[in-house]
Amino acid sequence: MSDSAFAKASPSQNNGKTKQPSTNVSVGFYNLENLFDTKDDPAKLDDDFTPTGFKKWDEKRYAKKLKKLAKVISKIGKKETGAPPALLGVAEVENARVLEDLIQVKSLKKHDYGVAHFDSPDERGIDVGLLYRKECFTVTNAATHTVWLESERGGRDYTRDILHVTGNLMGNEIHLLINHWPSRRKGANETSKKRIKAAQENRKVIEAIRSENEDARIMVLGDFNDGPYDESVKDHLVQKDLYNPMVFLNTKYEGSLNHNFEWYLFDQIILSTNFMRIHQNNFKYLHSNIYNEDYLKEFSGKFKGNPYRTHAGKRYLGGYSDHFPVYITFKINIP
Repeated sequence: MSDSAFAKASPSQNNGKTKQPSTNVSVGFYNLENLFDTKDDPAKLDDDFTPTGFKKWDEKRYAKKLKKLAKVISKIGKKETGAPPALLGVAEVENARVLEDLIQVKSLKKHDYGVAHFDSPDERGIDVGLLYRKECFTVTNAATHTVWLESERGGRDYTRDILHVTGNLMGNEIHLLINHWPSRRKGANETSKKRIKAAQENRKVIEAIRSENEDARIMVLGDFNDGPYDESVKDHLVQKDLYNPMVFLNTKYEGSLNHNFEWYLFDQIILSTNFMRIHQNNFKYLHSNIYNEDYLKEFSGKFKGNPYRTHAGKRYLGGYSDHFPVYITFKINIP
């Protein structure tokens, strides 16, 4: 199917009945692993990502990373739909500029992506964002919701905001909640309360959406720094109104990232249950997947098969990201 196949679709006759036009699309999420520009922002802890910084981050390396990431994005879901994702949530981006630079790379520019982004209060200066193909999706509203955390000393602990984008996906209104939850850097158990807090904030947003439209379609996507079976996701986020198709991808043999030779599925896309409804539903869920083609993996050494990342500490590797993207595909009827 070509990129504009849905635009060309038209009703057809089937045994005397009008058949609703439809097409397959994908929705993805990708942690871009520290997509910083090369300029020093005094308000952010971005000194490492400057030409004279710890990582020697210059324009050549920045351009190489943009090109590599654009290549990946252009291929996510393409086997199934014939086009790159209609919607792609992203994490670990410094600002709107890096996303604008990304969508101008040749392999993405022809697909006419738009950007939704707000600066977050995260101390490292990394945010979440949304890329959307304008042909498929129109933004009607975008806002952020703050996750309020306390540090061990009782002060505020800054993390990424939740990006809430409302829009029209091929004639169907949907809500997207894009997340990047607090890390496990100080230990999974020690930091679990912070991710539970992020889950609870998402529930507040979901309840507010449902108070205005009880049948609203909602996707919660992001890098949760917890897997489908961890408490924050399983008990605090996913309740009877949400369905997590990523549980089927959570195995010991593969995931979206690898740490200490163990696979984890922190990157997930969770759906409100009305996406799965059999009747009176323009969405038919087809499948979920990890985009982990061989070119995205370390090809030798003890880390063979792991995501081919840009940096390993100070050492520049020149890869893509330390995460694989995840995505889901739908067949969508066009009203």
